[in-house]
Amino acid sequence: MKRLLFILPVVGFLVLLGVFFVGLGRDPRALPSAFIGKPLPAFTTAPLRPGDQGLSNTDFQRGEPVLLNVFASWCGPCRVEHPVLMRLRQEGVAIHGLDWKEDAAAGAQWLAERGDPYIRAGNDQTGRTGIEFGVAGVPETFVIDKQGRVRYRHVGALTPDDWERKVGPLMEQLRKEP
Repeated sequence: MKRLLFILPVVGFLVLLGVFFVGLGRDPRALPSAFIGKPLPAFTTAPLRPGDQGLSNTDFQRGEPVLLNVFASWCGPCRVEHPVLMRLRQEGVAIHGLDWKEDAAAGAQWLAERGDPYIRAGNDQTGRTGIEFGVAGVPETFVIDKQGRVRYRHVGALTPDDWERKVGPLMEQLRKEP
């Protein structure tokens, strides 16, 4: 019995150590999304920019793949990502924006100062729409196909390397789909 009491904690420790080693091999940015392959949930947001119409799920069923970028002016990584989005927009990539968990005036001012890469932009001041998408934080970028289905979720700042390796090739593939 004494031997069992000695061996049990050692075995438990070894099992716990194995679980930690398995976790070290995983990509912490690879968060699963329940929406992959499914349509965006129905939503409508308030406009971000004065005189704009806001953003809704129907804006993503226009016959071309688009990016949905979730951002905020208070987000440090969003500042790093912003020049990449500006370059992509200049190259003709369709991008919609969702300003998450802040006042619309702050988001609109941030875009006015740094440039606006978004075709349409909505404000999600309460964070409710982001929660429905499964947003864990900003920035996050979703690739939406021609039918309005989520095809990919990128967590963190979108870098030129991410665009070249993952997101860009997927967008090109989606453009070719019927």
